[in-house]
Amino acid sequence: MPHLGLVTVVVRDYDEAIAHYTRDLGFELREDTPLGGGKRWVVVAPPGSRETGLLLARAAGPAQEDRVGDQTGGRVGFFLHTGDFDRDHERMRAAGVVFEEAPRREPYGTVAVFRDLYGNRWDLIQPDEPL
Repeated sequence: MPHLGLVTVVVRDYDEAIAHYTRDLGFELREDTPLGGGKRWVVVAPPGSRETGLLLARAAGPAQEDRVGDQTGGRVGFFLHTGDFDRDHERMRAAGVVFEEAPRREPYGTVAVFRDLYGNRWDLIQPDEPL
C-alpha cells in the first residue's frame, strides 16, 4: 500500500532548521547528505515515525524565500500527534516554542496551535483514539 514518505518544508538555513526541529520539537535527524553546490538532503522526523518525515529544503531564490514560514497561506498545515499532550506541550514551551492559544478540547482530542521557527502553523494533537 502506498504511504506518504516526505513533506517538504522550505527553510532559510539547514543548520538552524535542524537545531529547531531536533532541539525544540524533539524530532530526530534521519539524514543529512551533501548534494553539492551547497545543497543538502536533510530529513527529520518525530521519534518512532517509520514512514513520514520532513525534508528540510533551503530556499533557493526570491520566490521560495517569500514562502518560508507561510507555505500554507496562514492555515495550519502540519499536524503533530502525541500520546501525552501535557508532557509534550510543556517540553515544547520550555524549549521556547510559541503556542498561539491555550490547549483546548475538540471532538477529536486535545489540541493547541503553535508556530515553528519560521512561522508555519502546526497543531499539537492528542487524538482521543490512537491512529
